[in-house]
Amino acid sequence: MLKNCSSMNLIDKAEKSCNMMLGWGEFENEVAEETMQANNFAFEAFSTMQDIRRQGKMCDVTLKVGGNKFSAHRIILAASIPYFSSMFTSDMLETSKNEIVIQGIDEDALEVLVNYAYSGHITVNVNNVQAIMVGANYLQLQAVKNFCCTFIKKRLHPSNCLGVRQFGEMLMCAPLVERANSYLHQHFVEVSKSEEFLQLPKENVINILSQNELNVKSEEQVFYAAAAWVKYDDETRNKWMDELLQQVRLPLLRPEFLADVVQVDPAAKSCLRCRDLVDKAKDYLLMPDRRSEFPPNMVRPRYCTEIQDTIYAVGGITSAGEALNTVEKYSPMIGRWEMTSPMRTCRSRVGVAVLAGQLYAVGGYDGMHRLNTVEMYTPDTDEWCDIKPMHEKRSALGCVAHDDQIFVCGGYNGVDSLSTCEVYRPHTQTWQFISKMNKSRSAAAVGVFEGTVYVLGGHDGLSIFNTIESYDRKKDKWCMSVPMLSKRCRHGVASLQGRMFVFGGYDGQKFLKSVEVFDRVTSQWSFVVQMSMRRSRVGVTISGGKIYALGGYDGCSNLSSVEVYDPELNSWKDSDRMWAHDGGVGVGAVPLSM
Repeated sequence: MLKNCSSMNLIDKAEKSCNMMLGWGEFENEVAEETMQANNFAFEAFSTMQDIRRQGKMCDVTLKVGGNKFSAHRIILAASIPYFSSMFTSDMLETSKNEIVIQGIDEDALEVLVNYAYSGHITVNVNNVQAIMVGANYLQLQAVKNFCCTFIKKRLHPSNCLGVRQFGEMLMCAPLVERANSYLHQHFVEVSKSEEFLQLPKENVINILSQNELNVKSEEQVFYAAAAWVKYDDETRNKWMDELLQQVRLPLLRPEFLADVVQVDPAAKSCLRCRDLVDKAKDYLLMPDRRSEFPPNMVRPRYCTEIQDTIYAVGGITSAGEALNTVEKYSPMIGRWEMTSPMRTCRSRVGVAVLAGQLYAVGGYDGMHRLNTVEMYTPDTDEWCDIKPMHEKRSALGCVAHDDQIFVCGGYNGVDSLSTCEVYRPHTQTWQFISKMNKSRSAAAVGVFEGTVYVLGGHDGLSIFNTIESYDRKKDKWCMSVPMLSKRCRHGVASLQGRMFVFGGYDGQKFLKSVEVFDRVTSQWSFVVQMSMRRSRVGVTISGGKIYALGGYDGCSNLSSVEVYDPELNSWKDSDRMWAHDGGVGVGAVPLSM
């Protein structure tokens, strides 16, 4: 009894204390409320509900798929999965059903997605991601669908990208389709050798072969892809060879390839229409006056604009006239310049070439001497190393990579402008002289156009030229070509989609911002829209289907500015300025590792 009386007294006291007014007078001017937020409240609550579900308690709906049944709480499914939210909050028949049949979703995938509704996390792998993405699409779980999409995009391969593209189209997942198409364009040659490609229906193959974005070194690779597809089931597919051959840009093939490969291909040889197509391509090569009759898209090389190369600015000269060993790189995708390891030697008026993913800095001037030394940069290790030097010392030289070799043309040895040319072959690590040019040329532009090395303009110490020479490798001979409209030295050159562009320079009287282009169809030069600034000693390179003009000298000041030319729009726009360079720099673009 005493214990009970004591308990009653405690209760009475508690009631009295609750009825007492607390003295808050001193705090009347302060905020009268605060909120508590339990950080893990939702997680712990849903975790508890998942435990309850696994015990089979308080569940009010069963999902049936195939031979499996999954018990769940209607309110949890409605709160977490849009498909069930629509189902359970509308007048649908399933609203009142205790058992709901689900079709179109894999059993294991549904179990994973129901668990996701309670836990908020999901794990996918190469074995289940496809089924889970289908289920997420069906249940309108966009976040899960996006997660699966990202997982698949990271694992694209030449052997699966066509299947991934078809899967993305089936689910109307545009990001997956776009990424698969991009991968196809960038890795076309490898994809064309896969079982997926060889098993495609004709219409799909024709669609792929018609695309301008295919990343190929030459049109020969497109022909080989078409021929391999036909040969895979030649009895059925021989009759379609002419339809595929119409997608191959035959006028861009070498005459020897047309005669020795295309013309003797069994499927092409037995098809009259194919022989007509080959004859028309020969007419294009033999009769330049008829080239205008060909559709423009069939006589312009393909170019994969989705490949964004990393641009390197190498060496150069300061406003005070000092040579630099500084190197910086620019990624168009990121839009930022970054410093890399400097060269071992300071080099202004340096030649730069990119071969097999490596950057070469050739010759130049170190502030005291003309150089014959050469350095090679490996982007993966961010390291420079010396390689075998040239035979001659050269600054203001022309330099370009072509056919697994580096061509070096002309330049200045400290006494004379040079007509000599050398070729570096990495597989033998040797330099070899080739035939001399017809003229001595310093500060000329050197580029590759239609598989041929061209040397444009330059000077001999007395005169500045508009003349052009091209190298006939078979004859080891330099031949004069169609001259430019303007005399130019210290200018830049770039070739893109069947046209050769020349930028800026100096004509002996003024510094130039004009740009001219040579079109293979008309075999003529013409002016296009000029740069925004005069640029002598301009560095020029290509990335992502655009042409970059870097730095230079405008007649008064060295330039750190960069502008970008869009050949499709014939327009220029400003890009990000270089950080560490102004004036003339050597420039090269290294393809990103895919």
